[in-house]
Amino acid sequence: MATGRFGVGETLGALNAALGPGGPVWIKETRTRHLRSRDFLAPRRALQARFNDGQVPEHVLYALACLQGPGVAPVLRCSPTPAGLSLQLQRPAVFERVLSAVAAYTAPASPASPGQRILLHCPALRSPHCALRLSQLRTVLVADHLARALRAHGVCVRLVPAVRDPHMLTFLQQLRVDWPAASERASSHTLRSHALAELTSSYDGRALSPGILGRLCLKELMEEQGCTADYDPNLDNCLVTEDLLSALAELQEALWHWPEDSHPSLAGVPDTGTDSCLVIHVVSCEEEFQQQKLDLLWRKLVDKPPLRQKHLVCGPVKVAGAPGTLMTAPEYYEFRHAQVCKASALKHGGDLAQDPAWTEIFSVLCVATIKFEMLGTAPQSQILLALADSNISRKGTKSGTFVMYNCARLATLFESCKCSMEQGLYPTFPPVSSLDFSLLHDEGEWLLLFNSILPFPDLLSQTAVLDYTAPGLHIAARTEMMCKFLVQLSMDFSSYYNRVHILGEPRPHLFGQMFVRLQLLRAVREVLHTGLAMLGLPPLSHI
Repeated sequence: MATGRFGVGETLGALNAALGPGGPVWIKETRTRHLRSRDFLAPRRALQARFNDGQVPEHVLYALACLQGPGVAPVLRCSPTPAGLSLQLQRPAVFERVLSAVAAYTAPASPASPGQRILLHCPALRSPHCALRLSQLRTVLVADHLARALRAHGVCVRLVPAVRDPHMLTFLQQLRVDWPAASERASSHTLRSHALAELTSSYDGRALSPGILGRLCLKELMEEQGCTADYDPNLDNCLVTEDLLSALAELQEALWHWPEDSHPSLAGVPDTGTDSCLVIHVVSCEEEFQQQKLDLLWRKLVDKPPLRQKHLVCGPVKVAGAPGTLMTAPEYYEFRHAQVCKASALKHGGDLAQDPAWTEIFSVLCVATIKFEMLGTAPQSQILLALADSNISRKGTKSGTFVMYNCARLATLFESCKCSMEQGLYPTFPPVSSLDFSLLHDEGEWLLLFNSILPFPDLLSQTAVLDYTAPGLHIAARTEMMCKFLVQLSMDFSSYYNRVHILGEPRPHLFGQMFVRLQLLRAVREVLHTGLAMLGLPPLSHI
């Protein structure tokens, strides 16, 4: 690799290549009990399918023990076991390489191709702020997170629609959603003139209602374009309104006029119009039918519609124990915010909600709770919200509050270390090159590096993976991966921090281990902060 960093993908690729022709065999271990003796395993059954009686030739074992290559971590030993071939890395060498170049492990493993453009369309943001449903809120948060992941990967992203409602803009700011604003509605005059020539002015022989410009037979359009299998079979006639044309006009304007300074990757890249752009409509399952109508209208009423339109459909959001409750997104925010304030008051005493110093903290904790609830499940799956107070407690290991609590614990640790240095209790932090990484031998330390820091670049790349070449109308996204990763990282860090005393007595013979542990936790902090940034969440210094 050009960066010189080790990679899980590169190491697995080299391990599988060393076994000879065939499918992938090796797996990366993640559980503590397995990592005590090995880092990678080639399961016995897979070896039996590859080799006669599962006997691996000596020359293959030798090649595995001497494995080298770009991005490949150095091997300590590889030996047959009852479970299969067990391989362990040279852990001190891996610690040293990774912790000496932490910045290399907080960037995606592989950037996107130059000039890649994606237009993310979230129709829920055309709804009135006060009527935004929970399922629509989910689509907004999915689109925002996906945009951040794609941009971190080097993709040029444009968000539509630009929001005109000032109340909606304020709400998005509360949620720390970065979305463009607009002062006026997109002009649909040109599109309207073209549309009137294509539309039928009656419906079943009856005159159309006021406000409806005309009718378009979508079933005929689907048959013309050979896409009947992709769309809802119940799509038939569409009554075209000014609102539909306005939405189309804004989409077309965004598609054709990308700001010149919208992304560095577009510099010097020729503008190929709609050909190079992928349009993704992020919709709730309740909005999908209407969005399919808009998709087809775009194909019919615009001279050069996008060649590729995909629909990312998010599952429903329901409230546990209250099937008939229709809670709006603003009500949900206020409910969670009140719970955060109540929990903090019980812990610290007093009415902290009135303390300006705590206002920002409560806001971040509330948004973290909401985002981990909404983004912690695969977009296509249903979410069942439990509104009990326990879901915002820092003791609940699956919650956003728990992640932010451990973020604050890290901040407190480094602040305490800084104060001790200023007081002369500890020497200044030595150069990383002088640290003895063989002092990192606790199983929790390897767990943090091997399961969190080392694979993080691959995770950043995976969150931006979109299989837009697959047939069909729908597309899948892995927006749940970051939340799950941060929860697991926080659990591993919490377990380590509760068990190991990091800042020891100010004795010179203890400083070496203390500083190398602090360097490990520096890397944990950088990975945690980068992951939170992908969710639009700032780090907290205390809770």
